[in-house]
Amino acid sequence: MRWKLCTAIPVFLCLALATAHADTPQERPTATPADDSLRIGIFPRRRQTLTLRLFTPLARFLEAELQRKVVLESAPDFASFWPRIADYRFDLVHFNQYHYLRSHRDYGYQVILRNEEFGESTIAGVLLARRDSGIETLADLRGRKIVFGGGRMAMISYIVPTYLLRKAGLREGDYSYQFALTPPKAAIAVYYHQAAVAGTGHRILNLPIIKKELDVDDLHIIAQSEPLAHLPWAISPHMDPALGRRIRALMISLRDSDAGRAILTAARVTAFVPTQDADYDPHRRIVREVLNEQY
Repeated sequence: MRWKLCTAIPVFLCLALATAHADTPQERPTATPADDSLRIGIFPRRRQTLTLRLFTPLARFLEAELQRKVVLESAPDFASFWPRIADYRFDLVHFNQYHYLRSHRDYGYQVILRNEEFGESTIAGVLLARRDSGIETLADLRGRKIVFGGGRMAMISYIVPTYLLRKAGLREGDYSYQFALTPPKAAIAVYYHQAAVAGTGHRILNLPIIKKELDVDDLHIIAQSEPLAHLPWAISPHMDPALGRRIRALMISLRDSDAGRAILTAARVTAFVPTQDADYDPHRRIVREVLNEQY
């Protein structure tokens, strides 16, 4: 089998000032595939080299079952990943919930599956603090610094935690904030006193990288959102619908065999769950309230 994996770019713990993203719908260009390969894009939830390693078994499985070349790609950060979606670079794409809402409205991508992780197909946004910080409720965040994981397009680590802040009566100016490159780096920043609170997902303390890096007992969740549909997988509007259904069935079937479950374990998921667009309506409501964007 032939493979093409993107060049690794190391990602270090760093904080960046907030940057805005426009919400202007784009005209949909015509896809111009260069060959018959299936191109899979995986968003940079983790560092790029790790992302490619985790999903290589899945790519090989699809390549064998579909009898066509599979190209697996990621990116060093969210900002460089998004333009590839707008350019229809990917046939199958795994990204966050906000990415999906925008790509569905502006470019016609259609969700087919979502992750199940730790046996759950939903995820909640949280705000996380050190236990010794004296921070117990959202009211304690006035005048404090928050670090969000992943940037303004991070659904669970920025948009949902910001929604919790707004519901508690906190607005921009009541607190300062910065972004870490990834949600784990946001939690690590709080652990090392670089910020008072981190915005991230509710399973952050279960991640191997976090357990290895810090003592999770030193951190606690001070606010948590409702459960929301987990990270989606979507297909390009240019994909043959029959191929989309085949990919969906193949990925769902992984939970039914030892070999399939090994592929799931490698990708750090417990299953891929059938999903439809309406499952992301709660996310649309939250985005509308936080960003005033209509999807």
